Amino acid sequence: MTFWEKIKLIWTDRALRKKVLFVLFTLILFRLLAAIPIPGIDASALSRFLSNNQFFGVLNIFAGGGLSNLSIIMLGVGPFITSSIIMQLLTIMVPSLKRLYEEEGEAGRRKFTQYSRLLTIPLAIIQGYSLLAILEKQNILVNLAPFDQFINIVVVVAGAMLVTWMGELMSEFGIGNGVSLLIFAGIVARIPSEVGQLAFSFDPSQVPLYAMFVIVGILITAGVVVATEAERPVPVTYAKQVRGMKIYGGGSTYLPLRVNQAGVMPIIFALSILLFPQMIGNFLAGSANPTVASIARSLAGFSQTSVLYALIYFVLVFLFTYFYTAVTFDPETLSKNLQKNGAFIPGIRPGPSTQDYISKVLGRITFLGAIFLGLIAILPLGMRALTGITALALGGTALLIVVAVLIDLIKKIDAQISMREY
Repeated sequence: MTFWEKIKLIWTDRALRKKVLFVLFTLILFRLLAAIPIPGIDASALSRFLSNNQFFGVLNIFAGGGLSNLSIIMLGVGPFITSSIIMQLLTIMVPSLKRLYEEEGEAGRRKFTQYSRLLTIPLAIIQGYSLLAILEKQNILVNLAPFDQFINIVVVVAGAMLVTWMGELMSEFGIGNGVSLLIFAGIVARIPSEVGQLAFSFDPSQVPLYAMFVIVGILITAGVVVATEAERPVPVTYAKQVRGMKIYGGGSTYLPLRVNQAGVMPIIFALSILLFPQMIGNFLAGSANPTVASIARSLAGFSQTSVLYALIYFVLVFLFTYFYTAVTFDPETLSKNLQKNGAFIPGIRPGPSTQDYISKVLGRITFLGAIFLGLIAILPLGMRALTGITALALGGTALLIVVAVLIDLIKKIDAQISMREY
């Protein structure tokens, strides 16, 4: 089926059309909310501050572009992502949470998600207060009384919860992962301004560097597509079953174990962790204690240009790839389901042997996927150091997120079309 045939099918199928229109309507509403600023902003001071601050540039990705003008949704989905990371880590340390998430079915997962939502509120309060305090120290928020500061915190926390709710509605009633789509929308919305900035500062002598940046961007895009689409097929055979006078089963198929089972989530998780030291450093930079101020300056200076940042970024992406794969893909459950359905891997005994075999294969391909994803994640940092081009919306982490989200969205649309045909 060609691309235009798929587009025609989407608009002729009533259920599919409603899902697509719901996603588009929510994204438009999200962008409108991102244009409503909180009170008391010095717009010129904000523009100067953001143009020279890489930390807030990365944070703006998670805010879906809402931080660039200090909108009422300036926190975006950042608190919810942080909450999800904490809850996923707690499943390893708290056995009752692990049982709730893995063994109690859909009801357990709904309860687990509810805990994540509740944890989002205090995290949004902490992040909102910290950001507003940092911006006030930079004279971006001026002449605010204590009550005005309280109202701003309430507004940005409510905005974060509203965005989280919108993302969950998109996941439930639309197509694709709602939180990822909101981040995607914020990145794409910045592309025109980034292109305009590059065109305004165009230097003919830098054409080779621009060309190299474009070529590497294309290679990164191709690499993300390859890593996302690559899979290791594990052959599976179904035993024949005799029922009355008929024979059932006996067919052969395969299990597609993806090289990058975790998708884009390791990138998002890693960046969320890396934002904390810089946020703490910016918050404590004006401390009267010389020791605290010195430590705060070191944390605030922990920028994307340092080798340590790239190394930690790579390690976090690598570890989170393994972690998220372990959380979302359970070889034990898969082996039990195969055994219940009379299926087996040729040459491997059903039960624990099948589980060990799948775990071994998954560990090997996840290692390759984690290495590849980590290298792709840090490669744009090196290119930015060489070329001096800091367009976050056109390369680097933003490009990884955009490509991965688009691939996931296309797959889910194809799945909806296939389900309609059946």
